[in-house]
Amino acid sequence: MLESITPLLSDPAAWAALVTLVVMEVVLGIDNLIFISILSNKLPPEHRQRTRRIGIGLALVMRLALLAAIGWIVGLTAPVFDLGFHGETFDTAFSWRDLILIAGGLFLVWKATKEIHHAVDVTPSNDMLEKDKKDVVINNVGSAIVQIILLDLVFSVDSILTAVGMTDHVPIMMVAVVIAVLVMLLASDPLANFIDKNPTVVMLALGFLLMIGAVLIADGFGVHVPKGYIYAAMAFSALVEGLNMWSRNAQIKKDQAKDAAQAALNKAETAEPGV
Repeated sequence: MLESITPLLSDPAAWAALVTLVVMEVVLGIDNLIFISILSNKLPPEHRQRTRRIGIGLALVMRLALLAAIGWIVGLTAPVFDLGFHGETFDTAFSWRDLILIAGGLFLVWKATKEIHHAVDVTPSNDMLEKDKKDVVINNVGSAIVQIILLDLVFSVDSILTAVGMTDHVPIMMVAVVIAVLVMLLASDPLANFIDKNPTVVMLALGFLLMIGAVLIADGFGVHVPKGYIYAAMAFSALVEGLNMWSRNAQIKKDQAKDAAQAALNKAETAEPGV
């Protein structure tokens, strides 16, 4: 292993591939990190950080294991069955990769839709029923970790296959994966806390998961949607939400200043007769 890494240290092309892969892995990891953050925030506070770290650690182990079995991963792109239709934008020759992406996309769409329903349904009786269900299903750390593992598998397969198309050097892929997962680990707590403190951001993140799920399903059916469009839309939505938060905070400060000025005026008027 060391002998295969040493020549790469003096190769500029290898360093360029490493930087490109790290950036790509970090960008692709955003989807996974958003899901982990939303899911861990449903747990009791004392379990959230541990669950996030376990989930991200499992993502690292899974990706390194898949890289070790790179030949098997590449084989996942071979067709398993064919329904006989082949078009320019739609193909019914499905591989294991396609089936994994479709299953993962359906799971993401179902999960995001369910969480959106919980967020907008304010009926008291339903709230009590859903709380009981969450106590059994979502407030269980083991259940959360199982769901994280399922999505880790989907995102890991997609990530590794994308990396294979960019370089032939497995050590470069492994280093890129380790660096990207460490970035995810550092960003997980701040991102999860930010999402937890801003309800509108939660809805935006769930909308992202819906879109990502739809893209995974489309990709599984052979309809390729350039990821640049997806992340550009996500960045634009995040920018708009950031402006909305800035505007709300500015309005809150104005209201507080107005209330403070009014309180000072009232205090002065009250004190004036005694002068």
